[in-house]
Amino acid sequence: MGETAPVDGFSPKSARVMVVDDERCIRTTIHELLASEGINSIKAAGSDECLRFLREGFQGVILMDVMMPVRNGWDTIREIKKEGLMEGNIISMLTAMDVSDQRMEGLQEFVIDYITKPFEPTELIAAVHRYLALLDGPTGE
Repeated sequence: MGETAPVDGFSPKSARVMVVDDERCIRTTIHELLASEGINSIKAAGSDECLRFLREGFQGVILMDVMMPVRNGWDTIREIKKEGLMEGNIISMLTAMDVSDQRMEGLQEFVIDYITKPFEPTELIAAVHRYLALLDGPTGE
């Protein structure tokens, strides 16, 4: 069913970013970009893996594809909310669409941003750094 399982002691709890996309090339590309910046990430091939990793303790940035088979990104967020798995997570949607999705009704408060595919690697990395800074809290003003 899923492509990723903890390998060599790696677990969802040790990752800072979860890449949720049904396209392997997108998952791998983002994973490698993040690794080049020293950011640990975990890849989820779809909604079921995303939910499993959250249940196993993942907390961090979730880069969520909108259009996925079985359960799309919006329905996945609804399930995350229903199961009480939002705490400690920031969600940014990965989308090939350049307009707002009508299915996001009532979910805007759970999504911090949209990253449009194809994305510019430097912009994606900068966005992830911003999200991680938000999760880490204020640095003291």
